[in-house]
Amino acid sequence: MTETCTADTRADPRVSDLLCFNLFAAARAVTSLYRPVLDRAGITYPQFLVLALLWEQDQRPIRELVQELGLDYSTLSPLVRRLENNGFLRRRNRPGDKRWVHVELTGEGRALRWIVTALTEKLRAALEMDDEELVVLRSALQRLQHNASH
Repeated sequence: MTETCTADTRADPRVSDLLCFNLFAAARAVTSLYRPVLDRAGITYPQFLVLALLWEQDQRPIRELVQELGLDYSTLSPLVRRLENNGFLRRRNRPGDKRWVHVELTGEGRALRWIVTALTEKLRAALEMDDEELVVLRSALQRLQHNASH
């Protein structure tokens, strides 16, 4: 396989033949599909991801969110600050240790959990894939993410 991000073996593949472009375009399409729901909730997609992790398990250290999202602290901190300013979560410091910060949902943040169902239904309708196809797609994407990051 060549060093390009394509499964196509032509010498000069078209952009649409590049797997990296297909992944990029698909991610943008999904984010655009989600935008009306997220706009209604008053949050961005990265903010949704932070909330989704907290809906899975509330009261988490910031370092866990950084690890799970694969973001830098400098990227995550402004997201958390905006969510806190909007009343969706609270940051707490460990007494005596300002470096240890964890976040927890507020009632307003927990109330936004409806977003998961709305986004799932929107994506399922747009993909027109059955459950088996979705399992295969998710598995392939998780494998790609794991292998590409190691």
